Amino acid sequence: MPGVYPGPALPDPSLIRFRRIVESACEALEARRQEINDLNVFPVADGDTGDNMARTLRAVLDALDDMTTDGRPIDEIGRNEIVHAVTRAALLGARGNSGVILSQIVRGLAEELASRPGQRIDPALMASALGRAADAAYSSVREPQEGTMLTVIREIAHRVSHLVAHSEAQFDESVDDDLQDRALAELVLGAVRVGEESVDRGPELLPLLKENGVVDSGGYGMVVIMSGILAALSGDGEAIERVRHHEAPSGLGGEHHTSEMFRYCTNFAVTGDQLEAGRFRADLERFGDSVLVVGDDTTLRVHIHTNEPKQAMSLFEEFGEVVDVELEDMHEMTAARNARLAAGNGAGDAVVATPEQARGRCGVVAVVSATGIAQLFRELGATVVDGGETLNPSTEELLAAIDSAPEQEVVVLVNSSNVIMAAERAVGLAEKPAAVVPTTSQQAGLSAALALNPGAAAVDNAASMVSALAAVKAGGVAPAARDDADGRFRKGDAVGFIDEDLIAWGEPEQTLREVFDRLGENAELMTCIAGEGAPLSGDQVRGLAPPAAELELLDGGQPNWWWLISAE
Repeated sequence: MPGVYPGPALPDPSLIRFRRIVESACEALEARRQEINDLNVFPVADGDTGDNMARTLRAVLDALDDMTTDGRPIDEIGRNEIVHAVTRAALLGARGNSGVILSQIVRGLAEELASRPGQRIDPALMASALGRAADAAYSSVREPQEGTMLTVIREIAHRVSHLVAHSEAQFDESVDDDLQDRALAELVLGAVRVGEESVDRGPELLPLLKENGVVDSGGYGMVVIMSGILAALSGDGEAIERVRHHEAPSGLGGEHHTSEMFRYCTNFAVTGDQLEAGRFRADLERFGDSVLVVGDDTTLRVHIHTNEPKQAMSLFEEFGEVVDVELEDMHEMTAARNARLAAGNGAGDAVVATPEQARGRCGVVAVVSATGIAQLFRELGATVVDGGETLNPSTEELLAAIDSAPEQEVVVLVNSSNVIMAAERAVGLAEKPAAVVPTTSQQAGLSAALALNPGAAAVDNAASMVSALAAVKAGGVAPAARDDADGRFRKGDAVGFIDEDLIAWGEPEQTLREVFDRLGENAELMTCIAGEGAPLSGDQVRGLAPPAAELELLDGGQPNWWWLISAE
C-alpha cells in the first residue's frame, strides 16, 4: 500500500490519541446525523449523508477495537498495521458519495501518519496529513464540485498549513502529551472556524444549495467531525455544541440533480488481483451517474446511482468477486425525508430519536400494489415496495427496501406467492438479518404486520407471523377479466375467491355476501379493503357483513380487486 513502510511495532502514544479522536468524531456525527441527512440535496436529495458518513467512521472505530481483541494495547500494534486496517475498514464501510469521499479523506490522513514512522504528531505533520487527505478526496471524484465537502476539506487544509507556517511551535521527544494535545487543539479550532465559513459560502458556489435554502450536508458533516476531534484534544465537551446548527426548511424542493431519474443508490465492493479503479468509470457511467470507484489493486469500493444495478455489477465479474452489495431506494428515502420535514419533525425539533430508537430492532418490508394499501402498511411502520399491479418486484427492488429500512433487522411480507423466490434471493444478499414470511395476499400481510414485536429478532418475528397467519383466512371480489369458458360468468361480472378458489360469481352484492358468509364463519374480526371502482358504497358493504363479526372497512385503492377481505 502506498505510504506504508515496514518497521517494528514500538509503543506509540499517538495511536491512543488517534482512537480517542475517532471515537469523539463518531459521537459528534451521531449527535447531528439526522440534521445532516435533512440538508442533503446534492448530488441527489436522498437524505442519507449523515448516515453514510457515520457508518464510515464507525467502521474505522470498529476496526481499531477489533485489533485489540487479542490483548495487545493499541499503542503497541504499530502504525503500519493500524493504517492498513483503518484504510480498508473505511473503504468497505463507505456508502454513498459522502461515505466514499470520507473514506478517501481517512486514507490520506492515515497514510501520511504511516509515512513518518516514529515521528510525534506535531502541527507540521497534521498539516501535511490534511493536505494529503484533501488531495485524496479530490482525486476520488471525476468532476469535483465546489461548494461541497471537497471545498471544505481543502480550505481546512489550507488554513491549517497557514497557521503552521506562522507558528513557532516545535515538538521533540521532551514534549508531554498535554502540551501536544493543546497545540493540536489550537490548530483544529482554526479548522472548525474556517470549515464553518466554507460551509456558509457553499450556496454561493453551488446554486442548487441556494435554491433549496440549505448548506451542503457533506461539508457540514466535515465540520461536525472536526468539532469532535477538537473535543477529544481539548477535553472541552461543549466544542461540538458550539458548532452552529443548520436546519432544513420544511418546503425542501427545487430542481435537483439529474440523479433523480435513477432509483437505486448502489454500493458494492470488488475483491481480486491487479484491479484498476480508472478502467471501470467510463463503462459505469453508461448505466447511471454519481459514479465513484476507489481503492487499491486488491479491493475496490464502487458507488453509482442507477436503474440497472445488475448490469453495473456485471462489469466486474471477470476481474474479481463482487461482495458487500447494498442497494437503497432513493425515491423512498426522499419521500420519507420530505414527509418528515413537512410534518415539522426535522432535526431542529427539541428531541429526535434515531430510527432504531423510534422503531425498534426489527421492522417490516411489505410488497404492495396501491397507494392506499401502501399507506396502511406505512401507518404500521413498514417500509413498502411498489410491486405494481401484478405484485412482482425485482430482487433489486426488494434488496433496496431491506437496506433502506431504518431497523437493524427486517421481516419481508411478500404478499404474493410469485414474490417468494425473489425475496429469498434479496434476503441472501442483504447486509442486515432478514427473513421472509410467505404471505399470499396483501390483506393477510396486514394481519401479519400487526403481529410484529419490534424488540425481537427477524427470525423470531417471522415464526410468530407464520403462527398468526394460521388463524387468518383471506379472500376477495374482483371484476372478471374475461368470459368464463364454462359459461358461469361474463367479462365484468363479479367473481369471488377464498384464497385462490373461485366460490361465487354474478352480481357484486350477491358475490360479496357469499364471500363474507364463507369467510365469516367463526370469525371475530373481518377487514374489507375497498379497491379502485368498487361498485358498492361503504354502507352497502357493512350491510352485507356477518353480524357476529366486527367489520373494519378500509380504502386501499388497489387495481383489479373491488374488495380484499381477511377474517380472523
